[in-house]
Amino acid sequence: MKLTKKSHACVRLEKDGRTLVIDPGNFTEEDAALGADVLLVTHEHPDHFDEGRLRAALEADPAAELWTLRSVADRLSAAFPGRVHTVGHGDSFTAAGFDVQVHGELHAVIHPDIPRITNVGYLVDDGAVFHPGDALTVPDHAVDTLLLPVMAPWSKISEVIDYVRELGPRRAYDIHDALLTDLARPIYDRQIGALGGTDHQRLAPGASAEL
Repeated sequence: MKLTKKSHACVRLEKDGRTLVIDPGNFTEEDAALGADVLLVTHEHPDHFDEGRLRAALEADPAAELWTLRSVADRLSAAFPGRVHTVGHGDSFTAAGFDVQVHGELHAVIHPDIPRITNVGYLVDDGAVFHPGDALTVPDHAVDTLLLPVMAPWSKISEVIDYVRELGPRRAYDIHDALLTDLARPIYDRQIGALGGTDHQRLAPGASAEL
């Protein structure tokens, strides 16, 4: 499987000539969702869900389909009947050769005064890759490659390190990093790498790795 990092929280997974894209939001490239056979969205926040990008991808390929939670599905299902699927914690499905399990229910706490919204994570191909969205969800399954939300308004670095320790993946690649400045990146790299207990790596937007 080939993993390509897009800006912020978006990634592309490719295998056997098929492509799965997760969270093409408004911090990522305009064409991030184009060419996807499968689209997954973890939650409704605009840095993860951009309606225009999803519509463009679904219109460009009549065979492309979207799996997401209800708050996002309700925005698109009428325009693309039969191609937008609502999922929640505990669900599983196979799409374009990718096996996906859904884990998690709520977005991480931003502040006690801000209501929590639904957030789901996606475990792809029996734990080969896990994208948790905006939550530090621990699936009941071993994870080989964790897509690690490294910096967000709802987290601090000690929580990120402890999350990596708890999951114990073979490797972790940073996502959710658009707000992390180049000045701060070496600090995160050094501390997560030293304390997380796994192979912690970072890909520049557009760069790829073979998993």
